[in-house]
Amino acid sequence: MIPIVKPFIPEPEELMPALQETLYSGYIAEGEKVYEFEKEFSDYIGNPHALSLNSGTAALHIALMLAGVGKGDEVISTVLTAEPTNTTIKLMGAKVVWADVQPDTGLLDPRSVREKITDKTKAIMLVHYAGMVCDMDEFNKISEEFNIPIIEDAAHALGSKYAGKMIGNNSPYTIFSLQAIKHMTTVDGGFLMLRSRENFDKGRLLRWFGLDKKVARLENDIKFPGYKYHMNNVNATVGLVQMKHLEKIVGKYISNGKFYDESLKNISGLELLRYNDNTEPSYWLYTMKVDRRGDFIKKMAENGISASELHLRNDRHSVFAESKTYLPVFDEFYKKMVHIPCGWWVTEEDREKIVSTIKEGW
Repeated sequence: MIPIVKPFIPEPEELMPALQETLYSGYIAEGEKVYEFEKEFSDYIGNPHALSLNSGTAALHIALMLAGVGKGDEVISTVLTAEPTNTTIKLMGAKVVWADVQPDTGLLDPRSVREKITDKTKAIMLVHYAGMVCDMDEFNKISEEFNIPIIEDAAHALGSKYAGKMIGNNSPYTIFSLQAIKHMTTVDGGFLMLRSRENFDKGRLLRWFGLDKKVARLENDIKFPGYKYHMNNVNATVGLVQMKHLEKIVGKYISNGKFYDESLKNISGLELLRYNDNTEPSYWLYTMKVDRRGDFIKKMAENGISASELHLRNDRHSVFAESKTYLPVFDEFYKKMVHIPCGWWVTEEDREKIVSTIKEGW
């Protein structure tokens, strides 16, 4: 079965000597390997303020703290995402406010978001779902007009671009996930990209109990409590080896995605999604809309191809009961949404098979 997701791990001849060196170096906690990884990731994104963390969820939590989100506040978000995007908002004591999506992308609709803004709105959480990028032209306008910060959840969007630059350069807060199945994995980990040095310095304290790693432990003075959210040298070593392959791996996702964009046009019962202006997707998932989704998934499985909607709409969870609202556009979108394999493991032969199987009908 050709899977929808699969982790890329470098060959043992390359990875294991690097890991062995770190494991037996005498220092496996946060140290020089972490800072070296931060520097390389910063260079890739093009933003010097890269804060490494032990998960993308930790990055979300710190972003929300830095944005000042707290009890009684509201954060506008989407139901189409992995659950941590929104459970982290609840951890802050804030209310999640669902906005509807664009019918031809599945991404948050700026018009719906604008309608949901109140005097309690503290942040807007954008999810670049499946590597597609939200309408940042419009969201930047909304952010400036209402003075509301944007947090970009780019867990799916490593290598995606807006206005010709890598995602991670636009908003005050952008998070990446390095969890097992993402474009790049460190087994687990994440990054928070920040636009200001002040937030970077504060985030650095928040990830390590409030202690400053640049000051001797016995000379530290904790001014506010933090968390144990730091990355360690072992995960960072995996990341440093992965960085050598990143452009090639992300390039394979993009190559396969563009192949589908061209090869799946004008097929009865199938609708391709649109990409927002001024954006370039990195195709972590290849998403489209199909009629009779159950029949489509069954046909693909019969031919050794995984296909799935993958994510449960978040408003189904009882933890979000207070946020329940009517989302007519998303309701229709979700009925037809499906993903097919698009990643680095999908060979040219595989993608030809996937396209020909779809063209046979279901």
